[in-house]
Amino acid sequence: MTIDEASKLLAKMYFGGGEKEKATQVHLFGIRYAKEIDGLPLKEVASRAGIPESYGTEIRKGINLAQHVTLKADRQ
Repeated sequence: MTIDEASKLLAKMYFGGGEKEKATQVHLFGIRYAKEIDGLPLKEVASRAGIPESYGTEIRKGINLAQHVTLKADRQ
């Protein structure tokens, strides 16, 4: 996955969720796409998605959680 593809998916999830679910959507992005985005510059992915660079850390948390959780439903 390219940085541009990842940032578009992240923006869709971040801005498509409810106001109180934004951080959750960032974590879910990291969980759902962990294998595809691991190794990408996550702060840049966040920045290109139009959200603060600091969310790069939250994406990393999702990637780390991916090996421990299973998503109930795949809602994109």
